[in-house]
Amino acid sequence: MSVEGATITRVQLGGTRGGPAVRTLRRDRWWVQPSISAFVLSAFVVYTTWAVFVNKDYYVGASHHRDLISPFFSPCVTRSCVAGAHGTFLVINWWHVTPALLILGGPLAFRLTCYYYRRAYYRSFWQSPPACGVADAHGRYSGETRFPLILQNLHRYFFFIGLGFNVILTIDAVVAFRLPGEGGIGVSLGTLVLVVNAVLLWAYSMSCHAARHLCGGHVNAFSTHPIRHRLWKLLTPLNARHMQLAWASLIFVALTDLYVRLVASGVFSDPKIF
Repeated sequence: MSVEGATITRVQLGGTRGGPAVRTLRRDRWWVQPSISAFVLSAFVVYTTWAVFVNKDYYVGASHHRDLISPFFSPCVTRSCVAGAHGTFLVINWWHVTPALLILGGPLAFRLTCYYYRRAYYRSFWQSPPACGVADAHGRYSGETRFPLILQNLHRYFFFIGLGFNVILTIDAVVAFRLPGEGGIGVSLGTLVLVVNAVLLWAYSMSCHAARHLCGGHVNAFSTHPIRHRLWKLLTPLNARHMQLAWASLIFVALTDLYVRLVASGVFSDPKIF
């Protein structure tokens, strides 16, 4: 049966991976989202790499009447850490490179294996595929069954490592209420920056699919697991905002490092609120 005036689009099923000469029939700006993702992720990698290897101005101490440390360098566990930045009983004497390299592996592994970030960088960098209804840029597909992508299956374990760093950065946020030389306890703009950073990291972690599965996975009947059911219902709305929280926490953790860095280098002072 044909309809008068209808447009016929021929579709070939089972073709070669990589698509036909025409990659897509979409006429919207499908390339905008993967382009923005590529730009933001690239900017984060470039800034983080610079911040890690410049290896200075990551702690604001008593000389500034503050106790602020960059999330990229916490916990600072090497002997080379600047005075006051240790905050831990563990001190590694043999490590002479930037201490951030000992720290960032855990949080970065958690983010790299995150289900949402996988989609973001698969689409933006690998174009596999770049968008729905757009041909894949690769001729073969093996999924996540080979090295190194098989390591993506470790995400549920990296989740717990990420929680550990969330605890540490929460402690840093609490310590940031300490204003040495200005009455002991108070609130500065830097305090609020570290608090917001910790809140966003917890929100991102708790919105993770692994967290939701931890509460509701392998449960045949929620009626027999009321506590897990309550936790699952609590995390489900957060899970719906996982994408937004992933970007917000990623950008803000870099801004937190930048803020601490600017204060430590003397570009401006950290204003006291009360």
